[in-house]
Amino acid sequence: MVDEAVRSYIDATAERLKVDGCEVTTEDWQGTPVLVGHRADFRLRWMATRLHLLTVVAPASAVALSDIEAFTNTALDYALARKGQFRGLQVGVAVLPALVSTYVDPAALAWAGSKQVVRFGSVARPVGVDTTAGTASYFRGTAMLGAVFAGHLRGKLDAYFPPPARHG
Repeated sequence: MVDEAVRSYIDATAERLKVDGCEVTTEDWQGTPVLVGHRADFRLRWMATRLHLLTVVAPASAVALSDIEAFTNTALDYALARKGQFRGLQVGVAVLPALVSTYVDPAALAWAGSKQVVRFGSVARPVGVDTTAGTASYFRGTAMLGAVFAGHLRGKLDAYFPPPARHG
């Protein structure tokens, strides 16, 4: 059973995605309802590239470092299978994989806040949301790879994943 604060945060995230023009669905990932938002943007300043942005949000009872790493890779694999067949020249894929829980291990929050996962023509910026502590952690920096999209991704992360109200 999903905690009420976790469910409320995920529902609010779905609304934020819709307001931003994302197509939003809920999918079953091995018995867990996972929120998926998709939008595609084209910018000349991105070297005339179309960026497919997939936001994948799942509830978790607790989140350890290994959980957020595994979920990030699973969400990136999913995004590449769904939208990554033409990535590379003028097409990119970005995924924002988020686990929402009443407890996220500090090591998992630190990992999410310190990195992005990069594969050819794609990037994932993991997100850990702890509803008890009232924190949302994700990479806010500019990495060498994918730097052209950094401001766009930071803006989306800030809009989609504000710190939750504390429930503790």
